[in-house]
Amino acid sequence: MTLSIGRTVLYTLSADDAAAITKRRADFAEHRKTDDYRDTGYVAHVGNQVREGDVFPAVVIRVWEAAGSANLHVLLDGTDTFWACSVSEGKGPRTWAWPPRV
Repeated sequence: MTLSIGRTVLYTLSADDAAAITKRRADFAEHRKTDDYRDTGYVAHVGNQVREGDVFPAVVIRVWEAAGSANLHVLLDGTDTFWACSVSEGKGPRTWAWPPRV
């Protein structure tokens, strides 16, 4: 298959990805507890726990053909998303793969 803009692939989180997502969600939860919290319109970073090795669908946003990589918009199990830049196809953390045909 050929990677192109708009295609859906599967992205595997790395430990750094999971830590960044968890930090954003914890920061939001802490901010929400303060007395000055108001409905601001900001995106609430809320969702189920993430770990290294978790796999999520991702939409291809840009393809870097010369580098063999792509920028991905990862759809998390929550209200937020994750931006994964310059990701290569492969197996294991911080890679993308084609979803299996069913």
